[in-house]
Amino acid sequence: MSPFARCPRAGWRVLPLALAALLGACASPGPADAPIPLTAPQALGLGAQASPLVAPRWWLAWGDPVLSDLIARALQGHPDLALARARVARAQALAGGRAALAEPQVTLSVDLAMQRYTENGMVPGSIAGDTRSTGTLRAGLGWSPDWFGQLAIDQASAWGQARAAQADGAQAGIGLSAQITRLYVALAALCDQRDLARTQLQRQQQVVDLLRRRVEAGLDSQVDLAAADAVRLDIAAQQEALDERAGLARRQLAVLSGQLPDALQSLVPGLQRLPLEPVPDGLGADLLGRRPDVVAARWRVESATQDVALAHTQFYPNVNLGAFIGLNALGVGRLLQAGSVEAALTPALRLPLFDGGRLRQQLGARQAELDAAIAQYNQRVQEAAREAGDTLLSEQSLQRQAREQAGTLAGTQHTLQLARQRFDAGLGNYLAVLQAEAPVLEQRRKAIELRARQLDNRVLLMHALGGGWVDDTRALGPATAVSAAPQS
Repeated sequence: MSPFARCPRAGWRVLPLALAALLGACASPGPADAPIPLTAPQALGLGAQASPLVAPRWWLAWGDPVLSDLIARALQGHPDLALARARVARAQALAGGRAALAEPQVTLSVDLAMQRYTENGMVPGSIAGDTRSTGTLRAGLGWSPDWFGQLAIDQASAWGQARAAQADGAQAGIGLSAQITRLYVALAALCDQRDLARTQLQRQQQVVDLLRRRVEAGLDSQVDLAAADAVRLDIAAQQEALDERAGLARRQLAVLSGQLPDALQSLVPGLQRLPLEPVPDGLGADLLGRRPDVVAARWRVESATQDVALAHTQFYPNVNLGAFIGLNALGVGRLLQAGSVEAALTPALRLPLFDGGRLRQQLGARQAELDAAIAQYNQRVQEAAREAGDTLLSEQSLQRQAREQAGTLAGTQHTLQLARQRFDAGLGNYLAVLQAEAPVLEQRRKAIELRARQLDNRVLLMHALGGGWVDDTRALGPATAVSAAPQS
């Protein structure tokens, strides 16, 4: 006789001990490794003050309707943004699917078959060699109680990936608007330089014609004429190169904005129509919350953290509760009879005991993925602080260069004025006036380049400061609209 039969109470006392011993024999995750720490904003030189604010659609303040239309077209139909929207939709659908796993699952199945049974197999003699129909009508219920939080953790990880994809989509829109604006500024500079090159070519042609007459009069040598003509040819080659670059820029702008490559061949923007507004100094820690690429990296850290927690739960028991009820009969005609009813309860408990270290290796892999996500986040925030700091530093330097260049231009213009006065007074020839005008035109060319650099740096600054994006990733949910464009 069993000792439990002789002493029932003793058996019930031993049962918890046996269960505890069974649980103690489960696979153990072992000691946890300390994750890599996140970089603090103070370590990046970011202060407590607020970073410069950027309007959501900052390019509208430039007052150029052509530029605004190009960006609007691009944000509406560029393939990169369509791909970003698809990725967000996919991540959102996957996260919603994870949420459904926590709910009870109800299934209904109907199976009908016509089968001829073998005469020589292991089947009852009453049906051997006969052709019979079979039918099954069954309703099932399954539920996995989330006692250890596996499903909630898995869902949190999926939503972290969806929110990261949402931020990546916003970054794609910001990057595209900045790319178009920079290309537009470059085209404006090329158009201004093309106009200036035309003027330079006309002046140099006057120099060549004047020198040719002086050579014919025996006042100058062929060497001076040949040198002046070489300068004229060089300016003509530069003019042709500017035309080529401008044509390529127009085609690229057209393609980025979803138009035919030759749709913008008549576009001639100008730098002077694009404003240069003052830029405040200083960067604050809030910069990291305004940049979608940094926010996306932070959400990936959150998702990887949840994945580590999920790997820990794999060491816990897994409980599944199931049940079904239905009808099953050999012969479809008897399917609806009372004797065809079948039902069952199917609770299941699965407990990892000895797995050869597989779960520990999975946990180690998830921990390594978390370390990689943190390292990528730290790298991203360092690059974000550097990019914003670099643009502010360049802005200050460019302002000083502009003041110095304006002084140089004024000096060359004064020299040209003196040469004209001497010519008007009969103290010099017109060749001296033309030669004095060459440095003025060169300084005007440098002024165009410098203004283009200032405008381009403003675009980089807008991009580095987040492009006016407002973080709405926490609001992402089943009913949230998918958008990859900057917030309006």
